Amino acid sequence: MKKKLWLVLALCLIAFFGWRFFRPMNIFVVEDRFALPMKVEMPEGIESLSASYCGSCHQAIYEEWSKSMHAKAWTDPYYQVDFAFDGSQQICLNCHIPLENQQENLVLGFRDSERFDPILKPNPDFDRALQQEGVTCAVCHVRDGRIIGPIERPDAPHAVRAVPEMAEGIYSCRQCHQVTNDRWDVFFKIPPCGTVMEIRQGGQKADCVSCHLPKTERPLVEGFPSRQVGRHLFRGGHHPPSVKESLKVELSREQTRGGQAITASLTNIKAAHALPTGTPDRHLTLSMRLVDRQGNPGRQESWKLKRRFMWRPFIIELEDTRLLYNQTRSFRFEVSDAERARYDRLEVLVTYHLLDEGRRKRIGYENKEPIFYPVYQEQLPLNQP
Repeated sequence: MKKKLWLVLALCLIAFFGWRFFRPMNIFVVEDRFALPMKVEMPEGIESLSASYCGSCHQAIYEEWSKSMHAKAWTDPYYQVDFAFDGSQQICLNCHIPLENQQENLVLGFRDSERFDPILKPNPDFDRALQQEGVTCAVCHVRDGRIIGPIERPDAPHAVRAVPEMAEGIYSCRQCHQVTNDRWDVFFKIPPCGTVMEIRQGGQKADCVSCHLPKTERPLVEGFPSRQVGRHLFRGGHHPPSVKESLKVELSREQTRGGQAITASLTNIKAAHALPTGTPDRHLTLSMRLVDRQGNPGRQESWKLKRRFMWRPFIIELEDTRLLYNQTRSFRFEVSDAERARYDRLEVLVTYHLLDEGRRKRIGYENKEPIFYPVYQEQLPLNQP
């Protein structure tokens, strides 16, 4: 009898772990705030929710937004390939095209308690042109049939209701840039797309707008008085100067018994969140290699600042070497006297990777634009004191 019980138990365990290796992989909790698309009523005083309509008056803001990744949240080629590879999950739409009228289907409910399996029906109010705008103006600036902003403007052509939290940091941002992973089978310190939690872990106040919507003095609408407004640039990992401003690299050397050692210290000096943040594929690579007088490369060592996970049968974060705010990581490269006689300099290179190469190949993404770029380069002479 006992043997049969042990056999049944063993078969159940095998079946359980077999399922864990092939199950759909859900890595976060679908909270109420983004379980459903946003229903948006047309505010009084405007005729369209389209960003181009808003841009007819707010021209400078429209130009800035149109060049941002928010404007490309739906049309970005990488997102489209990745979305299809992961099964075109409905929940992804609620951040990339958050408005109900941007989505082809209405969500009537869910077949599962985790809300990853929605019940859908065709959306009669689907607007394909609005869909192409991704995270468009109305996503942040329309609530309950009213235009909202950081300042009350009842006399505007469309009345604006003040929401002071919009000027204080994360009112709209936390809708998508803060997820949780309170699941029995997920073990993260910080969940993917957990930018807000990274800010708090780094001991900073969550204030996205101070960096991503930097202030400038100009009219909100041409012909009106100037005032302080946020530039709607939303610059981040796709904007190399922003990454370069956030990263400080210091090189130091010391003599050793058989040569010298060069240490590269990398510090996140500006980004309140981790550097990099966002999807787990993003990472920094530090490379140091010897180069001779003719430009021929020699020995090289490389380090990655990234997150490493075990995804199956359970999701476990194995390592996170990214840089939280004001955090420094140092890496040592030793050069022997024999190498110094052959090579005359050390090339130091830090690159920012938007996508892991292994992931790019796995999903079949044929990128037309680079998926990594340099953020620091230095040639350090080896034969100087």
